[in-house]
Amino acid sequence: MAVHEPPHRSQGFHLPSSRSNGTAPASVSESAVSAHSDTHAARAYAFASLRLLTGFVFLWAFLDKTFGLGYATPSDKGWIDGGSPTKGFLSSVAAGPMESTFHTWAGATSVDWLFMLGLLGIGVALIAGVALRFAAVAGTLMMAFMWLAEWPPAQHLSDGSPSMSSNPFVDYHLIYAVALIVLAAVAAGDTLGLGRLWAKLPLVRRSHWLR
Repeated sequence: MAVHEPPHRSQGFHLPSSRSNGTAPASVSESAVSAHSDTHAARAYAFASLRLLTGFVFLWAFLDKTFGLGYATPSDKGWIDGGSPTKGFLSSVAAGPMESTFHTWAGATSVDWLFMLGLLGIGVALIAGVALRFAAVAGTLMMAFMWLAEWPPAQHLSDGSPSMSSNPFVDYHLIYAVALIVLAAVAAGDTLGLGRLWAKLPLVRRSHWLR
């Protein structure tokens, strides 16, 4: 008497399928691809929005300090009017290990130029979506110095008065620094920006740090 072997069953886990070859139905596959595409687009536009808003923060600071637009800088105290973009802030530093150093730097021509060129360069790079890695490095360095000037860990200022610090470590300068790093890491200039065109330039293709 012949013995009939049971049908062979392949080992392993298989997703349910209406097709004999184990592939997902076309409608399911297309739906998954569409959902992934929508998620990717939403993420790209979210990062692009963050890039543009952060860029405007830096660019506006440059414009206000240069022309004295009447917000943080009075109309007659702009850089073009002979005012110093750094004197007021650095001379008022009243805590931290670099307090005396910042007082020495306050109003120095070289410091004014470095600060203003930094604001302009970072702002333009973010708005345009180009050189985001360079902008991240320069912006993080600038934010680090400004964090030291604010010195959030201090509970009291050098004159003994309360510092009114709301957090011993995290302040908006650190948030901006992290935002800059993230924007560079995800190539946020490729959406609503010139990032893709910038990346195709021969110089940028040879020097990826300019990306």
